[in-house]
Amino acid sequence: MLDNMPRGTIVIEDLEIGMTRDLLKEVTDRDIELFAEVSTDRNPVHLDDAYAMDTIFGGRIAHGMLTAGLISAVIGEQLPGHGTVYMGQSLKFLAPVRPGDMVRAVVTVTDIDYAKRRVTLATHCEVDGKPVLKGEATVLAPSGKFD
Repeated sequence: MLDNMPRGTIVIEDLEIGMTRDLLKEVTDRDIELFAEVSTDRNPVHLDDAYAMDTIFGGRIAHGMLTAGLISAVIGEQLPGHGTVYMGQSLKFLAPVRPGDMVRAVVTVTDIDYAKRRVTLATHCEVDGKPVLKGEATVLAPSGKFD
């Protein structure tokens, strides 16, 4: 591995099936408000307590894509890390994430095509050990080789 690779990067040559990385993040009211501002998704189920109480969720929930963004953080910062190019992501939302929930985002290498530098990753998020999101990502991993 090259000494000048960005911190947190695992180059394709060093990846192995079964490698896993994760992060923990508490989803705050501020996170939800900022995501609404950036995405322009101001659905009241995310922002209005009174409105959200009368929905099937019985209270406010975080945007699903905010939760999915934690997967992106693991991929972009840890596995494979800096220099990774997202090619695709499937997502299935299993349960709501609420303000104050501590979310654990987990990424695991399930397949590697070294010749094409493509990596398949199992992705999921959980709250208190219960799955709230699952999916699969395909990424182009950085290489330590210069041809």
